[in-house]
Amino acid sequence: MDSSFSAHPHDLLQAYAGVARVRVCGLLVQEGTLLLTAHRGLLPNEQLFWSPPGGGWHFGETLQHCLRREFEEETGLAVRVGRFLHLHEYQGPGLQALELFFEVLPLDATAMPRLGHDPEHAPNAQLLTRLEFVAPRQLTQLPPAQVHPVLRDLISTDDVFIPQTRFQ
Repeated sequence: MDSSFSAHPHDLLQAYAGVARVRVCGLLVQEGTLLLTAHRGLLPNEQLFWSPPGGGWHFGETLQHCLRREFEEETGLAVRVGRFLHLHEYQGPGLQALELFFEVLPLDATAMPRLGHDPEHAPNAQLLTRLEFVAPRQLTQLPPAQVHPVLRDLISTDDVFIPQTRFQ
């Protein structure tokens, strides 16, 4: 584990435990790849978990505002929110979320994403570890537990535009 990450992974999830959360996530497709973030602390043995950028919806903000804010925090990109695509219900030990996935398009097509941060966590306790454009074939080579369920069965990036509703 990188020594710059000093918090124990279990401690990182305490901010999200015991409450039902609504998360808003963005799917940015570029040249046959998806922009994804890798999170630590969600899986055993320091495995990374790959998912689209996004985060918690705050009281008083619209879903679109939430997604623009979260996308900018995590990727540095300003985006336009497009179509609603997927609904995913997650329930795990101590964690529960309803996730809404939207298409996003960058406002500046030449802007390069950069790994951002999560303001809920201290600089040495960030969940986000990587930001990459990933092809669907790369995701199929990972163990399913390391890939967000909405992304597990992708054959091409066109598949992200087929609406899904996944309840547990």
